[in-house]
Amino acid sequence: MKWVEKTAKTIDEAVEMALQELNITKDNVDIEVLEQPNKGLFGLIGTRLAKVRVTIREEQKEELPIVEKINNEEDKKKEKDIAYKFLREVLNCMDIKAEIKIKYKETGLYINLIGPRMGMIIGRRGQTLDSLQYLVSLVVNKNKGKDEYVRIVLDTENYRKKREETLVRLANRLAERVVKTRKKVELEPMNPYERRIIHSTLQNHPSVFTYSEGEEPNRKVIIACK
Repeated sequence: MKWVEKTAKTIDEAVEMALQELNITKDNVDIEVLEQPNKGLFGLIGTRLAKVRVTIREEQKEELPIVEKINNEEDKKKEKDIAYKFLREVLNCMDIKAEIKIKYKETGLYINLIGPRMGMIIGRRGQTLDSLQYLVSLVVNKNKGKDEYVRIVLDTENYRKKREETLVRLANRLAERVVKTRKKVELEPMNPYERRIIHSTLQNHPSVFTYSEGEEPNRKVIIACK
């Protein structure tokens, strides 16, 4: 996933800088406000710049010039083998029998687990699945450079899609509450993937905007009135 972070006096300026660097239009990206600008006391003390992360949407990647290293078939096979071996060892330790299906797509390595006890793999709100995905990513990308990074997506029972649909509904419902009450809403801590779903869902909303605050793993999304 290609993204850049920019800081400027205003959010619009930071976004424009990011768009220029990515050479893409605003319609084809997701925008996450990392820090709100603050003029500080008397415009001098405690001044803080706006900071944004602008991420190219997956469907736009094929239209962009190819600037990253493309792994050859041998590299892909090696990465699939590493992911499979690691997952098999972890599942054996958890005493979970599951079929591991791995498919290389243009945007990364997609892994699907199929078995009778997938609830244990998913965990509370997907936390176990996210943790396992993170570990697989660490193992596969060990000793790789930034331009060689392989995106890993681990899923089971179509959980990712179901979770995304749930978050989209949640974002829209909370946005309505913010518009009615004129009070900001603070969501529970989420991982970066889930925060992007909230930001993307509401980025074109006429009455609210979103930003993230806090440190990982307790970073959360705030929905507020424009």
